[in-house]
Amino acid sequence: MAEIPAKTIESAALLEVWVVPGAAQTQIVGVHGSSVKVRVASRAEGGKANHELTRLLEEKLETGVRLVRGITSRRKVFEVSGVDADFIVRKLGLDL
Repeated sequence: MAEIPAKTIESAALLEVWVVPGAAQTQIVGVHGSSVKVRVASRAEGGKANHELTRLLEEKLETGVRLVRGITSRRKVFEVSGVDADFIVRKLGLDL
């Protein structure tokens, strides 16, 4: 059983993401340890991969997200306001 890559805090949820920049296409791959693994087509230059990742998460979750940790790392933490961890797991189609 995989660990849930999100946890609920007060009126938001924190989502851990492992990002792979420079992929052939942008997609959510599944779970990587305690993170959601996401491949993005953009390269990790000038914040392009972070921007594409943020846009993908906002589209899938249908709400705003904010990068709160890991701006230069592959392991990132996003804050997703107004939702809980179960909502994130459902919306991202994670098979846990």
